[in-house]
Amino acid sequence: MKVKINNKEYEFQEELSILDAVRKAHIIIPTLCYSEKLKPFGSCRLCSVEIKGERTLKPACVTKISDGMEIYTHSEKVRKVRSTVMELIIASHGISCNLNCLTCPKSSSCEIKVIAEEIGIMEVRIPTISSKIPEDRSSYSIVREPQKCIVCDRCVRKCAEVQSVNILTIANRGPDTYVTTFLDKGMGNVDCVNCGQCVIECPTGALHEVYQTDQVWNVISDNSKYVIVQTAPAVRVAIAEEFGAEPGRIVTKQLVAGLRLLGFDKVFDTNFAADLTIMEEASEFLERFKNGGKLPLFTSCSPGWIKFIEHNYPEFLDNLSTCKSPQQMFGAIAKTYYADKIGIPREDMIVVSIMPCTAKKYERVRPEMKGDVDYVLTTRELAKMFKLAGIDLLNLPSEEYDEPLGITTGAAAIFGATGGVMEAALRTAYEVITGKNLERLDFESVRGIEGIKEAVIEIDGLKLNVAVVNGLGNARKMLDMIKNGEKDYHFIEFMACPGGCIGGGGQPIPTTKEILSKRMKAIYEIDKSFEIRKSHENPAIQALYKEFLGEPLSEKSHELLHTTYIARS
Repeated sequence: MKVKINNKEYEFQEELSILDAVRKAHIIIPTLCYSEKLKPFGSCRLCSVEIKGERTLKPACVTKISDGMEIYTHSEKVRKVRSTVMELIIASHGISCNLNCLTCPKSSSCEIKVIAEEIGIMEVRIPTISSKIPEDRSSYSIVREPQKCIVCDRCVRKCAEVQSVNILTIANRGPDTYVTTFLDKGMGNVDCVNCGQCVIECPTGALHEVYQTDQVWNVISDNSKYVIVQTAPAVRVAIAEEFGAEPGRIVTKQLVAGLRLLGFDKVFDTNFAADLTIMEEASEFLERFKNGGKLPLFTSCSPGWIKFIEHNYPEFLDNLSTCKSPQQMFGAIAKTYYADKIGIPREDMIVVSIMPCTAKKYERVRPEMKGDVDYVLTTRELAKMFKLAGIDLLNLPSEEYDEPLGITTGAAAIFGATGGVMEAALRTAYEVITGKNLERLDFESVRGIEGIKEAVIEIDGLKLNVAVVNGLGNARKMLDMIKNGEKDYHFIEFMACPGGCIGGGGQPIPTTKEILSKRMKAIYEIDKSFEIRKSHENPAIQALYKEFLGEPLSEKSHELLHTTYIARS
């Protein structure tokens, strides 16, 4: 069909929204409520365009093109309406904003600020509308500031459409409209899984993680405490984005240098504990497989996924691996084995985690594991600390992790991407079952950002049916299929966030499919750069078992590295 856009003719072979059509024509129009990951909503009206013959402007995101349509994206009428709409949005964004970006912690990724500059708004003539809805600080992971909310509905739709958690909703009408939870109970008192995908989607900073940077600054300055830090695999391929680098830039060794400059006593790698997780989880799977235990075995590394199944599918709790996540395993080993090894009283050791995940903040205070980890910072929080300390991350020298809890393998690195836990487990399981050396280490059938991946892996005549699932909406689909007898597997990896940890709720914003793909590519580059790419060959892990744990699934490892779950009503 032929369409005119700003008096120039274009031809499109398919029915598109006006927004998609103008983007194909390389014309930019502003949007706030629109997200490529969600169904169009048409609430903000910033994308309104003029159509010849129509009396009113039409929202481009929800209006389809038609043959012969003439569209004007930046006419005088459009510019005036768009400017007024933007001023109203800024006014409704609350008294804390009014484009006062100096006091906003999300100003670096605030879409309102960017769009206001693009539209050319230098002042706001409309009085600020102050929200009467109080802040929601009921969650250990996420803070909700209604005074910054513009009711774009993106958080509501992300929670429902992508994650299928459905804890957010819109209440009231007109100027009294606001986003809330069931009966205004707060995010900490409903079925929220703390995944932080709403934070990734929020354009204004109305949703953000519970900040712990001040507490970490304080403990670093406390000379009576021995403060160590661990870094998750997904952080090293994303944090550079906060300093203007292309997504997927690997800054592992600069990250280590930066953390030392901040003042941590030792800088370790969560990947050490990822290797440890594989030793325990692969052994647990083989024990269940050989002895008729509960199958399929579900992975337990993602705390958002764990809380999701506790709330929604408690009948499957026995399928969960009893292994703690790598974060919690690291803390447990650091405060026992390592503290004793270096002669530091356990009560004087502080463990700080740098995670791509907001749910890790909740996980650290779960009663079953409380005390393993003291503080959790997201990737974004650490970037802010670096900037506050004047640390130029991208130009730091290369430094290595401290030993022994910094010795890792390529298998641990891929934990950061969906499919990585499965692949790492298969590398170890194959050699344990067969006693043979695995020649081809890359299990490409479980890689990629597709929501559900299935594979049949043959190991010495055994056929293992495995699946990899990322995103809680896909987790719900998978669990329903198993429940209905439509699918049968031996082992399933679940991750709460789209793309796995690389798309976690604490990662740099935005997180698009293209960005996820670049971060994932970098994860596999890290894996290939290691001489040792199998968890059971990690010499530090071998020493840990020899000196302290004995063997996988021993009484000592169960005491420190395994946990229990609860059914949540």
